This record gives sequence, structure tokens and C-alpha cells, in this order.
Amino acid sequence: MVPSDFLRKIDASWTLFIDRDGVINERLFGAYVMSKKDFVFKSGVLETSAKLFSHFSNVFVVTNQQCIGKGLVSEEAIQEMHQWMVDEFLKYGANIDEVYVAPELNNEKSRRRKPNVTMGLEAKKNFPRIDFSKSIMVGDTDSDIEFGKALGMKTVLVISPEQCYSAPDLKVGSLEALNSLIQ
Repeated sequence: MVPSDFLRKIDASWTLFIDRDGVINERLFGAYVMSKKDFVFKSGVLETSAKLFSHFSNVFVVTNQQCIGKGLVSEEAIQEMHQWMVDEFLKYGANIDEVYVAPELNNEKSRRRKPNVTMGLEAKKNFPRIDFSKSIMVGDTDSDIEFGKALGMKTVLVISPEQCYSAPDLKVGSLEALNSLIQ
């Protein structure tokens, strides 16, 4: 199978998992997006979201947020920001079913933080019809791609300044570009 052939098989039984920083919003290298004022949607994301999300039965955001573990921001503040993000998508007719957050530090033995699969398994527990073999993980880092592969998903890398050594099934420049490839 040509790497992007799986895109032709997508129908309403598929699930979309998306990383946040660097995919949905601009990533702040060396800093954290901890409030609405720091949260800048990537170009075209909101405008493309309704069409992109409509191809899938469920859409989930899975995000590592060690800024919580560092005590820089509360879990409640991040939840409020995520609710605002979800509401912004809804304004464009795009629904996100759930946002899963890993608050642990990068150097901890975290069970939740990507590339560990806990957030994916939690989504499956909450939405039992998820079939990981009919799921796509879209991210911009090795941990995103490794998370998707460990669960048996197809993986899509959004190219960013961060070097990624994992081999995704597909590389794109943006969610908008991914949407244009789905029939």
C-alpha cells in the first residue's frame, strides 16, 4: 500500500486523534501555551475543521502539558482554555468529542504522557466503538507518531521545525493539507 492509500479508506467509522501544540495552534518553542492570549490557531485550522472532522466518527485531542506538572499553570486553567478551544471549533461547525491531557513532567515515569498509550486507551474506554486500526494520529513530534503506532493507528506528521526521527505513514504541512488529501 502506498502510504497515503489509507486516506481513501476513511469513512464515518474512522477516528481522528490530534495533537494540540504545533498542529492545532502555533507552538511556542521554549515556552508554553497556557492561556487564550497565547493560543494562536494555525492558519486554516478553524476554516478547514468542519470538513476534515466530518470524515470521522469521533475527534479527540491528545496533548502533553508538562506546564501543569511544573506548577506553571493549574489543570483547571488548562481545562478552561481547552473548553474555549472546543467552543471556537464549534463556531466553525466542527466538534471535538474530548480533550485528553497528560500533565506530567517529561522526565517522570509517566503512564499518561505520549508516547505512552494511556490517553488512547482512555478514549477507547469512553468511546468503545473506536477501532485503532481505523484511526489516525496527527502530530508534529516523535512522541505523537510513536503513540499512534503503538496503538496500531495510521500516523500523519505535520512538518514543523522540530526534527522528527519516527517514520509516519504520511507527512503534510498542515491539517488543511491533510484535509485536501482525503476524498
